Amino acid sequence: MSNDLKKFDDNNQSLGTQAARQLATTTKSEPQMQGISSRTLLKLLPWVQVSGGTYRVNRRMTYAVGDGRVTFTSTGAKVQVIPQELGELPLLRGYEDVDALTALANRFEQKEFKAGEVITEAGKEADSIVLIAHGKVNRIGTGKYGEPLVLETLADGDHYSYQALLESQDYWQFTAKAVTPVIALVLQQSAFEAVVAQVPSLQKHIENFKARSKKKQDTAGQKAIELAAGHHGEPVLPGTFVDYETHPREYELAVAQTVLQIHTRVADLFNDPMNQTQQQLRLTVEALKERKEHELINNREFGLLHNADLKQRIHTRSGAPTPDDMDELLATVWKEPSFFLAHPRAIAAFGQECNKRGIYPTSADVNGTMVPAWRGIPIVSCNKLPISESRTTSIMLMRAGEKNQGVVGLHQAGIPDEIEPSLNVRFMGINEKAIMNYLVTAYFSAAVLTPDALGILESVELGRS
Repeated sequence: MSNDLKKFDDNNQSLGTQAARQLATTTKSEPQMQGISSRTLLKLLPWVQVSGGTYRVNRRMTYAVGDGRVTFTSTGAKVQVIPQELGELPLLRGYEDVDALTALANRFEQKEFKAGEVITEAGKEADSIVLIAHGKVNRIGTGKYGEPLVLETLADGDHYSYQALLESQDYWQFTAKAVTPVIALVLQQSAFEAVVAQVPSLQKHIENFKARSKKKQDTAGQKAIELAAGHHGEPVLPGTFVDYETHPREYELAVAQTVLQIHTRVADLFNDPMNQTQQQLRLTVEALKERKEHELINNREFGLLHNADLKQRIHTRSGAPTPDDMDELLATVWKEPSFFLAHPRAIAAFGQECNKRGIYPTSADVNGTMVPAWRGIPIVSCNKLPISESRTTSIMLMRAGEKNQGVVGLHQAGIPDEIEPSLNVRFMGINEKAIMNYLVTAYFSAAVLTPDALGILESVELGRS
């Protein structure tokens, strides 16, 4: 410090702030934690009380088998389908003969296509099944007035068309064109029939599949309920009954836990003006709730990203989330949709696409906060939706509530030592090192009651110019 500054300090006629702070009690905040988010999903999801820790979802009998996605392995430039993954194809669902599946897998031929190249053409003989190992493909049909019409966008793991293997002298009803460079695996009908002819168990499985697919079913693939309407006189009315799934899915409550450790010395000597135990517990509970929301979205057993029906998953047409993509997503959950759920960066990317088109989404009130909306459906943010290394993510749309046959959260309120519904804190004692232990536990899960309650827009690209 210079002599002039010392002289200036000596001439002060009142106590300086630097000196005064040494004797004053500092006004301080509670401990802050950046990881605390709005946890919108936990707030908007209706929670169902699950007594006994298990929730069973009963559904009507379904004959239609959903289209699955297959997984591949690659060695250098060579790509192969994993034999067991062929069980994801509708006609092979439930078939477990690994030798036969391996024989089929070995018959697939790898083909590569450039962007814009036609893979299969409408009107040509349909004599193969195509698995898309990498890239994006548009299924293109013909509109009413002869114009090309994009029917569906397929990507990694998708396939078409297993029906071609079951019928002879049929023709492609659509054209498949590569949107990006595509690697595809193709199985010719002749190769498929050669393997089937050698494996009696596979022959029987295919015959059972054909018989099941011919049974009467509604548009959702459920066993039809026979009804009569618009008749006159006294015709014989059809008899019917509503059949149920014989093996309904059951959801057991999952658990998230941790043991909080606090030294008694800290709790005894540093408890004023804030209770150290309370603050430690508060932040631990906040972290547990963050993990709870993460698991509800990402858990492979019950997380929403992994439990959406494969027919309810669609891909963006161009990469970035456009209004057209959001409308397509609305078409998958068209009965009373409740809200979109998206990463904040995905919401920003959608806003950028709207700006390019001169479209300005409206807003909606969600629990007193104004959020963006599309077609009147709020778009709420959630940072638990993952972003891949290639900067892609997903946007979800759901119908919520048990009465609406939608998506519900599951918990069991009223557990011992509960501080919030289905969340408790239990004192575990003090060990020989004078450390207090508290067990903090949350029980929860989620269920999709009907397949059309949840839709996912996949391969959403972020930051695309």
